[in-house]
Amino acid sequence: MSTELRMLLAIVLSFLIFFLYQVAFVKDTPVQRKEPSKKEAAKEAQAPAEGERVKVLEERPPVEQPDVAQEERPGRTITISTPLYVTELAERGGAFKTFKLKRYKESVDSDSPMKELVHLPGGQACTPVVSFLGSGLGGLEHAVFHATTDADRIDVKDAKKDVRLAWTSPDGVTIIKTYSFFPDTYGMGLEINVRNPGPKSIEDNLGLSLRMSVEDTKLSRYVFSGPAALIDGELKEVKTKKIASEGSSYAGRITWVASEDQYFVSAVMPDKPQKASMRLTLTPQKVLETTYVDSSPPVAPQTERTYQYKLYFGPKSLEALGREGAELGKIVDFGFFDIIAKPLLYAMNFIHRYIPSYGIAIILITVIVKLLFWPLSNKSYQSMSQMKRLQPKMAEIRAKYKHDKKMMNQELMGLYKVYKVNPLGGCLPMILQIPVFFAFYKMLYQAIELRHAPFFLWITDLSAPDRLFRFSFKIPMMAPPYGIPVLTIIMGASMFFQQKMSPPPGDPAQAKMMMLMPIFFTFIFINFPSGLVLYWLVNNILSMAQQYYITKKMA
Repeated sequence: MSTELRMLLAIVLSFLIFFLYQVAFVKDTPVQRKEPSKKEAAKEAQAPAEGERVKVLEERPPVEQPDVAQEERPGRTITISTPLYVTELAERGGAFKTFKLKRYKESVDSDSPMKELVHLPGGQACTPVVSFLGSGLGGLEHAVFHATTDADRIDVKDAKKDVRLAWTSPDGVTIIKTYSFFPDTYGMGLEINVRNPGPKSIEDNLGLSLRMSVEDTKLSRYVFSGPAALIDGELKEVKTKKIASEGSSYAGRITWVASEDQYFVSAVMPDKPQKASMRLTLTPQKVLETTYVDSSPPVAPQTERTYQYKLYFGPKSLEALGREGAELGKIVDFGFFDIIAKPLLYAMNFIHRYIPSYGIAIILITVIVKLLFWPLSNKSYQSMSQMKRLQPKMAEIRAKYKHDKKMMNQELMGLYKVYKVNPLGGCLPMILQIPVFFAFYKMLYQAIELRHAPFFLWITDLSAPDRLFRFSFKIPMMAPPYGIPVLTIIMGASMFFQQKMSPPPGDPAQAKMMMLMPIFFTFIFINFPSGLVLYWLVNNILSMAQQYYITKKMA
């Protein structure tokens, strides 16, 4: 046997002896697993997903129970004043007790107070209200926060200023609300920190509620007022009468939720659109709650979660809303005529930059619209002029075939064909102006720029009906205030003279009906905004001038 073979055999026998020794004489000692600490367990079990603002709390001594007497304190009110608004931030509820806009008033009166956005009946809780939608965090509905500032008034003039409020529940959960105020915008920041040092998770979803009085949703019959949201890129507006007493909910990718009226809006925007829901509730106190329900996962033990939002309390101005981003400008919606109304609004605001009178801006826009329709109107007035010249021949045909309607119509159609006249040509401009009219109608009812905007003499508000004098008694078919609608009467007179210039219809019954149209329109326009009446009056005057010019030219 060679030396190499003997060496290999010796190595194999050595390993075999070592293995038999381990099996026969060495006991199996289990390896002890080191248990993770409480902090490590929380970190491992509740590891936050990417992008979530969650962090693990450091080890702290047990939180002492808060003093009950301290919780029963009334709480201070801190006044925050910016160049655009003044608000009272109440420690009780940690939200706005009042919110007044400095550049807008309640009425056109010189001594009218500032427009107030937050005015709940009976001194109820403030807005926006933070809650957890369940019973997992007791005491929050009656919480009195503690502001870290000692100042009772904060002026925001040159730079952003923060106000921090904190509250600790009987279970030791701390909620910190940090408001950020800016000097040049109606937008505000709101950061909510929820610290959970206890052993149990907070399973409930966080909700941020806007509150408005149900009566505020009834202020206008023509423009929507109530809860709204941008869900999956589409504007959702819910009428108050559709909200059942048990509430209703709408889910999807929510960009913002809001409470709006004719001219103003309060909105909550998450830092980025996300899957969430909007919950609507009517309280027994006639308060409408619009709640943004955050879809973030539970707040785990020994962790702190941060929620970030933006708030907007201000006018429904496209310029102001556009600065906030988050597609908040979609709250200004003119419905089916939005594609026409918004360009008209932009044009009106553009003109107002150089001519500080919205009445003059409306007149100039009317002239521009009339110029756009000028070629088509020319053809129409030419057709009307030709129809007027054919009236004697048409009268002969009607007299000859008055007992044979079918033959009369055939002869009239032959007459139109010979002279190449379109009997419906005169109606075309009116039909084409109807969408523009309704777009003006929608815009003037919702444009915050026209609210309390004066024109001249007795017209002190282009968004309201014109009234000369004020009567203490009611006038049938007239909305208050009661007075003489001078501009509307002039508009009705212009329609009467315009109709006189047009050829009368062949049918006597139809002719009588057309004579009543100016009276009918006058009664309809009595309650329309004076800005809309001004547009229709100027349009009638321009139409009469154009028609007179065409008629003289063809004579």
